Amino acid sequence: MPEFALFFSYTPQTWAALLTKPADRTEAVRELVEGVGGRLDGLWYMLGEDDGMVLFDVPDASAAAALSLAVNSSGAFSSLRTQQLLAAGDLPGVLDTADTARSAYRRPGD
Repeated sequence: MPEFALFFSYTPQTWAALLTKPADRTEAVRELVEGVGGRLDGLWYMLGEDDGMVLFDVPDASAAAALSLAVNSSGAFSSLRTQQLLAAGDLPGVLDTADTARSAYRRPGD
C-alpha cells in the first residue's frame, strides 16, 4: 500500500479545547485511517512550522485524498497537507522512468 505523511496545524480553538480537556488523539486517527481501508503507522506532535504529523498507509491516492478532505472539513485545522512517500528502494526505478521521460521530452520551440 502507498505510504503518506499528513502534516497539520490546529486552530487556536482546537488548542484551547485540548488544553481544557487533554486527550491522546491516536485512536481517533486510527479509526479514521482504518475507515478508508488503511493502517496508521503513527501520530506525532512537533515543534516548528507544523503542529504534528501522521504517517499512514492506504490503498491508493483516492483514499488518501478522501481522508485528507474528511479531516480538513472538520474545521479543527488551520493547515493540512498530505504527501505521498516513496521508499528509498523505489527511487532507482523512479529515476529510470524519469530518464526515459526526459529523453522523450521536447522543449517548446524545439
